Parts: sequence; structure tokens; C-alpha cells
Amino acid sequence: MLEIKKIHIIGIVAAVITIAIDILLLRGQKIFYFVLGIGFIIGALPFMILIFIETERERDKDEMFLEFSRNLVESVKAGTPISRSILNIKGKDYGSLTPHIDKLSNQISLGIPVKEALENLAADVNSKVISRAVTLISEAEHAGGEIESILEAVAASVSQTEKLKKERKAAVYTLVVQGYIIFLMFIIIMLVMQFKILPMTAGFSLDEGTDTSDLGELGVGFSPGKGMKPEEMAAPFLYLLLVQGFFAGLTIGKLSEGNLKSGLKHSFILVVTAWLISTGVNAFLG
Repeated sequence: MLEIKKIHIIGIVAAVITIAIDILLLRGQKIFYFVLGIGFIIGALPFMILIFIETERERDKDEMFLEFSRNLVESVKAGTPISRSILNIKGKDYGSLTPHIDKLSNQISLGIPVKEALENLAADVNSKVISRAVTLISEAEHAGGEIESILEAVAASVSQTEKLKKERKAAVYTLVVQGYIIFLMFIIIMLVMQFKILPMTAGFSLDEGTDTSDLGELGVGFSPGKGMKPEEMAAPFLYLLLVQGFFAGLTIGKLSEGNLKSGLKHSFILVVTAWLISTGVNAFLG
């Protein structure tokens, strides 16, 4: 669940002020939509920064859990029970996972069973990699037997998972870059159509004597002697860019990191880029 913090409230207030000033003072001017977009960006930016930080924190937790698993394996192989091993590990630096490890140790020191404490850890972290590993560790601890072999297998599994994630990210890096380049080219093509091609068709109109009955039946809104303004014809291109940017960002995130949440930051970057370039060109060069 997204937690509303002070920076989010400040961003929303600043966005409302910017949009209000834009509507009151700049409405009807070419720069209106450019400033309107800046207002929405100011409001959305703190939330996107939080999503980016949480994504990086989740990745760090998965990587640090691998280190935790290796330390646990070494301690258990030395003959220390798993509960005592977890208590001995407390105090080591595991990055963003450290508070969760400390909580795990505190629960065990209070007499909570290892299995239940590990399940609480998995619920708090909310990571698929950690949840699978914790399930194996807790079941092995509950069943008894060669716990060190199970822990070693879990550490190897987590290590392989993290290795595959990095390999996939490296493999699709070129595709991510190509996605951004293709989208920028798409923006350029839309601008060329808007400023070079559409103006040439703006003056097209039907003569007074032209029979428009067939066009009317098809739902085409032509009227004799009246052409369509370039601005009216160009508006759909902006909507197309925004939709294209949003879904292209989700696709890039899914390919590179395996989840749509990571794609939101790419969607935000592409949508913002499309809006600022399109409205900026119209405002300052149109």
C-alpha cells in the first residue's frame, strides 16, 4: 500500500497551485498545455520517486537475503542450531533487509518458533524469492534431518535466481535502449506530420457544388467551403503518443525486470517526454 508522506502532500499542493495559475492566467495561450503538463508532473513525481525507491529496495532485499542464507549455512554447518545461528547473525549489515533480520532474531529470542518467525519474515518482506526460500527453510527445520544440506540448497537456489535476473536484465538492455530510441523517432515522425504534412492539407475543402450526401452517410464531417484546422488534426497525435508511451513503458519494464510495477517508471518517463516535447514544440515553435 502506498504511504502518503509529507513530500507527496507538498507535491500535490505545488501541482494544484501550478495548474490553478495556468488556468487563470494562461488559458487560451499556446503555452497553456505545456504548463498544465508541468503541473501534473510536479504532482506525480514524488509518487514515481517512491515507486523507484521501493523497487530498488526490493531488489536489494533479494540480494541481501542471499548473503543471509550463506551466513546461515556456514553457522549451521559448524554445528550451531538454526535458531542460535539466526541469533548470532543479528547485528550484521544486510542493507534494507537488516530491520527484518533483527525482527526475526527478536522473535526467536522471545520464544516464537523458528517456522512461525520465518513465515512472519516472508510476509513482511513480500518477495517471491524470499517466500520460496523461507518455506523450504521452515519446513526443513520443522521436519528435522540434515538441515545444513537444505540450507545449502536454498542458498544455491537463491543465488541462481539472482544470477538469472541479472543475466536477463543484461540480455534485454539493448532492447530497452532500442525501445526508447524507437519512441523518440515516433515523436519526431508525429511532429513532422504535424508541422510539415498537415499544414499542406489544412486548406483542403469541398467546393460549394460538391455532392456530400455520400460522405454524410459515412459519418465524415466535411462541409462545403470549410477546411479543418491543423490544430484539430494534430490533437489525436498527442493522445496517440501518450498511449504509446504508457504501454511501451510497461512492456519495457516487464521485459527488463519481470514485473509491471517496474514498468511504471518507464511509462512515466516516456509519457512525460512525449507531453513536454509535443506541447513544448507547439508552444515555442508552433
